[in-house]
Amino acid sequence: AVSPGVLPLCRQPPAWGRAARRSSGLSLAPCRAFSNNKILVELDESSGVATMKFKSPPVNSLSLDFLTEFCISLEKLENDRACRGVVITSNVPNIFSSGLDITEMYGKSTEHYAEFWRAVQEMWLRVYGSNMVTIAAINGSSPAGGCLVALSCDYRIMVENPKFSIGLNEAQLGIVAPFWFKDTFVNIVGHRVAERSLQLGSLHPAPEAHKTGLVDELVPEEKLQERAAAVMAQWLALPDHARQLTKSMMRRAVLDRLVAHREEDIQNFTTFISKESIQKSLRMYMEMLKKKKH
Repeated sequence: AVSPGVLPLCRQPPAWGRAARRSSGLSLAPCRAFSNNKILVELDESSGVATMKFKSPPVNSLSLDFLTEFCISLEKLENDRACRGVVITSNVPNIFSSGLDITEMYGKSTEHYAEFWRAVQEMWLRVYGSNMVTIAAINGSSPAGGCLVALSCDYRIMVENPKFSIGLNEAQLGIVAPFWFKDTFVNIVGHRVAERSLQLGSLHPAPEAHKTGLVDELVPEEKLQERAAAVMAQWLALPDHARQLTKSMMRRAVLDRLVAHREEDIQNFTTFISKESIQKSLRMYMEMLKKKKH
């Protein structure tokens, strides 16, 4: 179920060539600062840089509504001539995103699971395949799907607080990270680190995440936005077309692999998540979270 007033997700992977769309004579509406329920987007037209802040307390979990808003916000920015880069960060203290919303995967219909999983795929296709420079300014913990959002960006800067951790910890919940999560992870940290980390469902504290290459640099919290702006300026100093074509060359095979197997991947997810044993582990995990809160 998509929120009222929210466009349905587009079903196609993002086009790489923004220039191609321009030359086709499509009129692109100017983008202003806009905000919806769960994401705040501000675009500085003078620098060409947008900031996207997750504001879905308590933990910015990736629900169907959140993912839909996220994709629409990205599409607006992608289609805006004034926007060349986006910094993705959180408006909620101590958490970047806790990952996929477990309530979307528990006790629902197979149709709901399929719709939810398509939205997760769409988010990844859009971020990983974006023409814009994407920088994750990770100002809190970022497990599972939150880690995937960060991994999908071009560059990751994390607050140097050992209390904050990041990783694909699906195995801890009895869930398997799909092949495209794995491919994205392997491309960043290498096969051995990814293999060990995925099997153990490891969450890496910030210093360890930096050591393994999972994040590119650590900064004090008060310097995070300033450093993200400096790194962005460095990336935007290059001609867009050269950077975009290089990014496409590096990422195209991984993107194409999901696009080619998209329906099969949805089918695998719905079959897996509907299993009684998986529903049971999700229920136990949700009960454990409830106990932690009390």
